[in-house]
Amino acid sequence: MLLSSSPHIVSPVTTRHLMRNMLIALAPVTVFGVVLFGLPALLNSIVAVAAAFGSEWAFRKLTKQDSRLKECSAFVTGLLLALIIPPSTPLWMTALGSVFAIVVAKEFFGGLGANVFNPALIGRAFLIMSFPAALTTWHKPAGFADALTTATPLNIIRQGGTLTELGESIGIAASDYAGIIRSLFLGIRSGSIGETSVLLIIAGAVFLLVTKTITWHTPAAMIATAFFVSLALGMDPLVGIFSGGLIFGAVFMATDYVSAPITAKGKLLFGLGAGIITVLIRKWGAFPEGVTYSILIMNAATPFLNRLLPQKYGSVKK
Repeated sequence: MLLSSSPHIVSPVTTRHLMRNMLIALAPVTVFGVVLFGLPALLNSIVAVAAAFGSEWAFRKLTKQDSRLKECSAFVTGLLLALIIPPSTPLWMTALGSVFAIVVAKEFFGGLGANVFNPALIGRAFLIMSFPAALTTWHKPAGFADALTTATPLNIIRQGGTLTELGESIGIAASDYAGIIRSLFLGIRSGSIGETSVLLIIAGAVFLLVTKTITWHTPAAMIATAFFVSLALGMDPLVGIFSGGLIFGAVFMATDYVSAPITAKGKLLFGLGAGIITVLIRKWGAFPEGVTYSILIMNAATPFLNRLLPQKYGSVKK
């Protein structure tokens, strides 16, 4: 979640406040990811944040612009990128993706608040297109021990796998459907560093909603739409929602202040579109996961949604 300029004009103090709330909400999933995947997850998180900080400082120094490091936007972008990539991603790739997210996706557009697309998602999309093998290699949770290569639940389902194979991948009997869903909900599975534990993501979402950092419209619309479209296409909706990065993306990515609509109706339409595109990509796309591209596609539609459903400033409802 990053801040927008027009029409979302906020002061640096407000920016720091929102970034602080975002970091607090991300803390549980970050810690869980490090515990689950071990040292590689920790190193990738550190490298992503350091590269984001360094590239923002260097770019603004070279272009003779004021530093914005105190606003912590680069910290949030770097951490978000780290949390949506596999823990086994080579560190130099992580650094490259972080630099691309900051310099190309944010600073080239004018810096904080002027970017059209979510920078962290642009960084991940760049890495997937450039290094698809590395960005689609997953490992079983192994703490700080060596991990074994495995498939994610979404990969298993996409390849025509059964509940038996899905259960075996997370150590649950196929007959125990409730146990499989519970395990997916808790996050004891392979996946990106910060996307596995739905429980902790929801905890972060509750904090962001209570502090009014985000609104419910986009996450609720995106998740509900994905559920019903999955059901309509003959896919298991619960497995689809609790696997992959759907809920993480709906909470932390689709609510970006810069690239999301500003009205409640616009946010609902944004979530509706993102939910549909996510499931369509999962069903027929080249990759088993569609969250990244669905949100980026809807980012491109945001200016249209803002014009279609404009926010009238200075008016008071009767």
